[in-house]
Amino acid sequence: MRVDILVEGQEDVSWPEWVALAKTCERSGISTLFRSDHYLSVVGRIERGSLDAWTTIGAMAATTSTLRLGTLVSPVTFRHPSVLAKSAVTADHVSGGGRIEVGIGAGWLEAEHARYGFPFPATGERFAMLEEQIEIVRRQWTETGLEFRGRHYALEGLDALPKPLAVPNLIVGGRARRRSLALAVGWADEYNLVMMGAEEAGERRGDIVRACEEAGRDPLTVSLMTGSVIGADEADLAGRARRLADLRGEDAGDPGAYLASLPEHWITGTAEQARERLSELELAGVERVMLQYLTHRDLDGIEVLATLSS
Repeated sequence: MRVDILVEGQEDVSWPEWVALAKTCERSGISTLFRSDHYLSVVGRIERGSLDAWTTIGAMAATTSTLRLGTLVSPVTFRHPSVLAKSAVTADHVSGGGRIEVGIGAGWLEAEHARYGFPFPATGERFAMLEEQIEIVRRQWTETGLEFRGRHYALEGLDALPKPLAVPNLIVGGRARRRSLALAVGWADEYNLVMMGAEEAGERRGDIVRACEEAGRDPLTVSLMTGSVIGADEADLAGRARRLADLRGEDAGDPGAYLASLPEHWITGTAEQARERLSELELAGVERVMLQYLTHRDLDGIEVLATLSS
């Protein structure tokens, strides 16, 4: 089981903090550092800033040598698919090739669209954009003379150069419902299940496997993104629970009660307890877990998470 990290970049992560996160992940053996792709705090803290996701990924690619980097996920509303495809290829070349992952989704945070002036169509329309975008992005990386004419985008005779040194890993996320699953089977490399426990993950993995078999394609990698609070031991765990509560404006005077109040699907506990939860996910068919790491200034906590990969 691979354990990777997702940092919520819109919650005031500065550039020096990104550098420290990347270097700590690389030094400790975390294989991939993902970041969210938002321009506004998702918890209503409008005073918090956010650096652009793909600009920071390209910059981190230049300051690391083995760490993989990617988005979970880039919304279709922020960028034309040609811009997203080119951003990923640029980061791939900066990295030396083979270290970039691209999660792509329909977007959901209406407030950031209103404040920044991005159009925010209805859900069905955004998903239609996603269906076109993911095809365009994938085909730009591999094809010459690309012709595409859809409802939202049109390309004429495109050979997008340079091609990636190594085609980025393309990720679609969700709960493996029909429409997103069809999209992933058609164009993606990985399906990232979102915020669920082992039992549901096993059921959804079954749906993913059957869809791949029916399409006659190689299996998609199945991963899971979920929240986490993990300590080296009970005392360390209590301290990390308090840090998370402070960040979220909550009360962790009783750390045990606070941890018990968190969503059941989160992975919480000591490192030993977390390994047991990860084993359950592995038995359910999950191949890697992206742990949402909210206390981004706590670099020691990354060292703890690095011990969980098996």
